[in-house]
Amino acid sequence: MPGENLSRDEAHERASLLSVDGYEVALDLRSAVGESTEAVRTFRSVTTIRFRRTGEADATFVDLIAPSVTSVTLNGRALDPAAVFDGARIALDGLADENVLVVDAQCAYSRTGEGMHRFVDPEDGEVYLYTQYEPADARRVYADFEQPDLKAPYRFEVTAPDGWTVWSNGVGEQGADGVWRFAETAPISTYITCVVAGPYHYVTDTYRRGDVEIPLGAMCRKGLAKHFDADDVFLVTKQGFDFFHDNFDFPYPFGKYDQAFVPEYNLGAMENPGMVTFTEEYIYRGKVTRAAYERRANTILHEMAHMWFGDLVTMVWWDDLWLKESFADFMGSFSLAEATRFTDSWVTFANNRKAWAYRADQLPSTHPVTADIRDLEDAKLNFDGITYAKGASVLKQLVAYVGRDAFLEGARRYFKRHAYGNTRLADLLAVLEETSGRDMKAWSKSWLQTSGVNVLAPEVTYDAEGRITELAVLQEGDEPRPHRIAVGLYRLTDGELVRYARTETDVAGARTVVDALAGSERPDLILVNDDDLTYCKVRFDEGSLDTLRGHLGAITDPLARALCWSALWNLTRDGLMPARDFVAAVLDFAGRETDIGVLQMVHAWARTAVTHYAVPSWREEGGRRLAEGGLRELRTAEPGSEHQLTWARFFAATASTDADLQLLEGLLAGTARIDGLDVDQELRWALLSPLAEAGRADEARIGEELARDDTASGKRHQVRLLAARPSAAVKAQAWAQVVESDTLSNALVGATIAGFAQPSQRELIAPYAERYFAVIERIWAERSIQIGMDVVRGLFPAYQDRPETLAATDAWLAARADAAPALRRLVLESRDDLARALRAQECDALED
Repeated sequence: MPGENLSRDEAHERASLLSVDGYEVALDLRSAVGESTEAVRTFRSVTTIRFRRTGEADATFVDLIAPSVTSVTLNGRALDPAAVFDGARIALDGLADENVLVVDAQCAYSRTGEGMHRFVDPEDGEVYLYTQYEPADARRVYADFEQPDLKAPYRFEVTAPDGWTVWSNGVGEQGADGVWRFAETAPISTYITCVVAGPYHYVTDTYRRGDVEIPLGAMCRKGLAKHFDADDVFLVTKQGFDFFHDNFDFPYPFGKYDQAFVPEYNLGAMENPGMVTFTEEYIYRGKVTRAAYERRANTILHEMAHMWFGDLVTMVWWDDLWLKESFADFMGSFSLAEATRFTDSWVTFANNRKAWAYRADQLPSTHPVTADIRDLEDAKLNFDGITYAKGASVLKQLVAYVGRDAFLEGARRYFKRHAYGNTRLADLLAVLEETSGRDMKAWSKSWLQTSGVNVLAPEVTYDAEGRITELAVLQEGDEPRPHRIAVGLYRLTDGELVRYARTETDVAGARTVVDALAGSERPDLILVNDDDLTYCKVRFDEGSLDTLRGHLGAITDPLARALCWSALWNLTRDGLMPARDFVAAVLDFAGRETDIGVLQMVHAWARTAVTHYAVPSWREEGGRRLAEGGLRELRTAEPGSEHQLTWARFFAATASTDADLQLLEGLLAGTARIDGLDVDQELRWALLSPLAEAGRADEARIGEELARDDTASGKRHQVRLLAARPSAAVKAQAWAQVVESDTLSNALVGATIAGFAQPSQRELIAPYAERYFAVIERIWAERSIQIGMDVVRGLFPAYQDRPETLAATDAWLAARADAAPALRRLVLESRDDLARALRAQECDALED
């Protein structure tokens, strides 16, 4: 058998052969605590599966990744585990029309965030467990048919250490025998089942509306309880339930609603019905900005949207992953804007989420929103900017195309028609055609079944009086699409750039004339895709670009300003604007940016511009200019404001001169002060980072900071800073810890990689470029897919941005045509980023 990587064809064949009536899963997790003499710490998992044969064949397989299987019994017949289990699958033959399979196995606790993750809190020694399965890791915890279209009800029972509480998808209680038993679930897919267990801090509330009453719970580690603002989590949760009940006309279908914030989580969150899991990074240990709370609220609502899009109605196979992720991503921003205090969420979406999509859609691995997913490795990599942010952008365009009412009515019919079932693209298009009267097949072909991003640009002529004689929108791209867009005209009035004319129009083909704006007075700025109705990259005419160079900060509308920042960044990434010109815009106008999320994104772009896109000879000067600008804005920002905090972090990230570093040392020691700036523990780590990178904070100094913050978060910071020190021995040790050993947890692997690769240490880490290409195939074969992805992406020699590195990458790809497709994809993506950086450097060099 081919092992862990289940193919689409195999899944389709198995779905045609059987249907599943139910699972009973018994887990004994008492081994999670105490000393263990085993090389791999394991727990007992006993699974009973009741299923029917619906096809002709009498043989199939069940999925299980486990160190050992004690017994396998099929319809009362004992099978020899050594003969039927290969480490990933259990072969079954002699199937009856109705079958009962019992598998007794020893499954392994995970340190990679996949399956049953076990975490020991360094602060108090407490052990915490949680599961994470998507797309196919439930088989690491119990035997199953690991594919989304074989839905079934589940009954879980868990034996846990004394003093623990256990949660699952359904309501549970502990019996007199100490065993936790949970109510049977509705029919759901394997990947959204869940168990959380440990001495978690747990807070409760209730959502009530009319006849609907939903028990709410929220939990975190005990060490984080003092920072846990559960009231705000519950507030957003209730607002979300109000919004979705109002618009979906289908009551929340899964009973209770718990939300667990868990350690060392690989994702932002996971939509397990009744038991949503989140990264505990959403519990803030220090002062953060409004943008951080907005991100958390968006994630809460994204996962809640999944209760309908994904959990109630699930895609047949991962090809249609967008049926849940694109909708949840769109609904996160949609509900955030309409139901919570974060009414400007579409600004964040336009500036932040779509930047992710634009990058992904220009990679060689780009794919249609409805992707060709051959197997589970493909599926794992397709949780990307296209499936999430481009898909959400396309749905925003769809709302503009068919209208809000038709869109939401289509969703309501979709839920009622396919509740607890599985769907494909055609099922959604059918209801949207009913409600909108539009030809959804043509729309789908253009937007869901083709890849790539279009470029829209204005072409304008004027008469002698300066009025527009003709304004056209030009469309570039391999696949011209129909776009519903707004075009806005802006002019400078009393030092402000304000819109004085706007029209909506349908764009099709290479050139579309916008008749409605003919005769308008000459604008200072023409903004194509005003209000961000469609998914495209925007270009400017020369007059508009000159206006932005001098007056970007004067745009009064936050969304229009965000769109212009995004457009300038795309010009920089595409090698059409010198990196130093983008840096100049940041220094001139970022201080006037009112939206904190946009400001943080602009900061990240500015650092990337200097680090990757500027010609090497200008990098030092560019970095110095950014630090000077950051310090200037830090000193003039309103004391105690979130802008002050954001500029403080930016200054710390760009500081490099002796004077800069002395100031950071003074802020840490308390000998220097900036009025209103609260140097809390999280900010202390940010201030210490550049000192470690520059060699001004040694192991002892970093250890002193850990002593102040001897927590899980502090440990991750310590590991990152230790690896960031400018020493050949340090880099060798960090490399060995990640590449030659698998003892680090997923979180500490990530921290070590983040510390290892520093842009100021290009020469120090140069020798590892050749070693990278020598080890990545072995890493991919030996490690879990999550760790493999982290290593292959994180250790790619991106800071060796020279033609020689590009040639070495091409040589590896040419010699490894038969390497795992998912591994090749990761290398191809990194290669594309490197090639883009070299092209941008060529553009920037023209300024020398």
